[in-house]
Amino acid sequence: MALRVLEFRNLIHTMMKTRLEHDSLGEIQVPADAYYGVQTLRAMVNFKDISGITISDHPYYVKALAMVKWAAAHANVSLGTLDEEIGKAIKKACEEIMEGALVDQFPVDLMQGGAGTSTNMNINEVVANRALEILGHEKGEYQYCHPNDHVNLSQSTNDAYPTSFKLCFILHNEDLVRELKLLIASFRAKGKEFNQVIKMGRTQLQDAVPMTLGQEFEAFAATLDEEVGRLNEMARLFLEVNMGATAIGTGINTEPGYAQACVDALRVISGKEFVLAGNLIEATPDTGSTVMYSSALKRLAVKLSKICNDLRLLSSGPRCGLNEINLPPMQPGSSIMPGKVNPVIPEVVNQICFRVIGNDLTVTFAAEAGQLQLNVMEPVIVHSIISSIRMLLRGMTRLRVLCVDGITANEGHCKELVMGSIGIVTALNPVLGYENSAKIAKRALKENRSVYDLVLEENMLSKEELDELLRPENMIAPHKMPHKKY
Repeated sequence: MALRVLEFRNLIHTMMKTRLEHDSLGEIQVPADAYYGVQTLRAMVNFKDISGITISDHPYYVKALAMVKWAAAHANVSLGTLDEEIGKAIKKACEEIMEGALVDQFPVDLMQGGAGTSTNMNINEVVANRALEILGHEKGEYQYCHPNDHVNLSQSTNDAYPTSFKLCFILHNEDLVRELKLLIASFRAKGKEFNQVIKMGRTQLQDAVPMTLGQEFEAFAATLDEEVGRLNEMARLFLEVNMGATAIGTGINTEPGYAQACVDALRVISGKEFVLAGNLIEATPDTGSTVMYSSALKRLAVKLSKICNDLRLLSSGPRCGLNEINLPPMQPGSSIMPGKVNPVIPEVVNQICFRVIGNDLTVTFAAEAGQLQLNVMEPVIVHSIISSIRMLLRGMTRLRVLCVDGITANEGHCKELVMGSIGIVTALNPVLGYENSAKIAKRALKENRSVYDLVLEENMLSKEELDELLRPENMIAPHKMPHKKY
């Protein structure tokens, strides 16, 4: 208690002017120029620096909160439960916030107790105080426009909060998918650029059969392309909302028809095809959509991390590794080893992916922890998913711009590895047979000689026949097979 009082005093001490506000716990001096109010101020102290990430750090979240409040006010006015003049002022305030105003007035940490009540009251207070100004009153004169009685009319945190974060996720997903498509295009461009670079494919880190570097990069593009559909599919689950459920899904304190009217208004203001959940009591504690979407983020992270592992392996060396590709040199790689350059961009994306995978586990635990008619762990779900999206978005941008776009191929080295590999004996299987091919491979390995030279030495094929079988285009795609000779 002493700590909280001290923090309040220190906070107030820095303020030039204040206004007195009260809630059910008592009175507090609020900065006179602040649009937030007493409950936001309490949350600022209670959850200060829990994660260090506030609502203000995410403009999409602020925008989504304002859209939900706009929809509620519109529905309430249409049903006659909210004075039209007050409703217009609330909607005007929300529209200003949607356009980017007052973003700095949302200082509450994303990680909070209370199942999101602090977030809901933060937007209620900001909208109320801006609406008061629009109506010609002073901030804090809540008898003319009250955060609870007017802005939060026909709502509860338990329907307004999940609806707002679902809309926030949808907006973030659009950016994520947009950047993912750019990364896919970058890999695809490299696939075309490297289409004629013959190289050795590998399984279990052992030489397998030849392919082209272009095929390898096109495969990177293809595996990521699958995630576009998966992310969009899972994001569509967020379109089902529980507005009108109020506290537990029964719709207490709402007019008949409010729930559908609110969702209809939300559809208009957001441009998204929101639908009202069929069972509001079920929908209120349900976080299944977040579990599914977080899983899609994890799947993308797993694929991205695998690709980054491959890029690091393919560029390893430069003298004692695979050295098939060159990553753009971004910074010196050692404080003691001169000339060393590390694959820092794939490395940081690997680490981002590890965090996303961990965040998915957090979402899973939080979803499971819901009890009875509400899941109070939704704030950590919000924090985890927004964090995952944000890191993936930034990581993919850097991977594309600072790494993939600048990759070059060591074409001559790649071809030498193919021709010196025992793996090319697989291309001779249809003609020499498995047993003979295995003998050649074993001898090549034992004597450290090439398969090519041993086949000629054994007079198993003529040089013309061997060259035809080992033509790159005959080793990287299906083709008409010659008759078996042995």
